[in-house]
Amino acid sequence: MMYPATPQQQKVPVMQQEEWFPLVNESGETTGKATRTVCHSGSKLLHPVVHLHLFNDAGELYLQKRSMKKDIQPGKWDTAVGGHINLDESVDNALRREAQEELGITGFIPKFILRYVYESIIEKELVYTFYTVYRQPVTPDKNELDGGRFWSIEEIETTLGSGVFTPNFENEFRYILLPYLKG
Repeated sequence: MMYPATPQQQKVPVMQQEEWFPLVNESGETTGKATRTVCHSGSKLLHPVVHLHLFNDAGELYLQKRSMKKDIQPGKWDTAVGGHINLDESVDNALRREAQEELGITGFIPKFILRYVYESIIEKELVYTFYTVYRQPVTPDKNELDGGRFWSIEEIETTLGSGVFTPNFENEFRYILLPYLKG
């Protein structure tokens, strides 16, 4: 005789598949692949990511508050959209996917700023940086982020170095975004 599973038996966690990232050279050409765990373990394997800086008509910059569940820089303020490019995914598709997943935004026109290598203690990324002006509502995904808001450029400048922002955002803001905007 077969018995139905008990509630405890039904709640057995399903094994999640490990996420795979493309490995690239500094020109962005794919050279291999590795798991998220390996890429974030201090291996310094170069893998691609996208960043989108989101401005409103007042010239304020939207920043996301990273979830406390994140493995890297939990609870810090960061670039509006940032995420890894999946295997066999184009930069544009990754940018649009991440923007919709994180902020619920679609139909934006990204403007490319530049591509650069960012290295932290645990990882090395090839960052494709974009910006856009967005006039529609922004709805942060509560599973991905702990919120977000628009900041004035002056407010960001006076908060730099206080530990509120991710180091990657601070570097990108100081050395790439500000010079580009003032350029």
